[in-house]
Amino acid sequence: MTTAWILVTDADRVAACVALARGTGASVVCAVVGPRELADLAAAAGPDEVRWLEPAADVPAEAYAEPIAAAVAAAAPQLLVSTASPAARVLLGAAAARLGATVVPGALAVRTDGAALVVDRAALDGAVVETLAVTGPLAVLAEAGEDPDPTTSTAPVTVLEAGAPAALRVEQRTAGATSSGVRDAARVVSVGRGLKAKADLDVVAPLLEALGAELGCSMPVADDLGWVAKERYVGRSGQHIAPRLYLALGISGAPQHLEGVRDARVVVAVNTDPQAPIFRAADYGIVGDLYDVVPALVDALHR
Repeated sequence: MTTAWILVTDADRVAACVALARGTGASVVCAVVGPRELADLAAAAGPDEVRWLEPAADVPAEAYAEPIAAAVAAAAPQLLVSTASPAARVLLGAAAARLGATVVPGALAVRTDGAALVVDRAALDGAVVETLAVTGPLAVLAEAGEDPDPTTSTAPVTVLEAGAPAALRVEQRTAGATSSGVRDAARVVSVGRGLKAKADLDVVAPLLEALGAELGCSMPVADDLGWVAKERYVGRSGQHIAPRLYLALGISGAPQHLEGVRDARVVVAVNTDPQAPIFRAADYGIVGDLYDVVPALVDALHR
């Protein structure tokens, strides 16, 4: 049986990564760099075994990239998996380089086809799914997805004997950018590329006022266009929010964005494209132009 290694540096989506690796029929090992609590969490996520390395005080997980890469090379798995978290990406990159593995981001599923590994991956901001076949070792960054139901068994945890870490230390920790109220808001209205110009935020302002909502946005609106402050970007690498109401205006619904609102109680989507992925995640959907729908909503709320 082939082997797959999951590189774990935090608690996010461990079970989803294990489930992805199981698609190949491989025996699954979680290599955990972190506290014992993280190793125990990984052990309950469904792998066959957990190999655990506890970092020294004030030493980040990234400092163990080379020791982990050496352990991976010695085991020679056919598949490496990690989430897209910064530390996990560093470990995956080092291990993939040592193993000579092909690296594929955005992996949705992995399976075998004879001697090849076949991976489905999200492309073009989630609008397209590509299928790639790889011979030789494969390293994938797992696309965010739902964790499967918890398992009833717990894998054994053994200490991973590894070499010395790199000379990397945490000198200081400071708080990052605040969420400007988005993270804790009960109601959030987000805008996407369906908004034609920055000045058109004035169209959305009356809706924010009527709902008592905070303004959010998709990644391109903040990063590419700069129309909204980056601390208001909702998505996998932005704000993860759990409002009672999330209203998405002109947002297509890429997986990266939906990850940020997976805990929202009610999701309402407005989009001109009836096939937009956002509608599959929405509780209520309106197929229409936000420039027509928003004034109608404001009028209805005032009435």
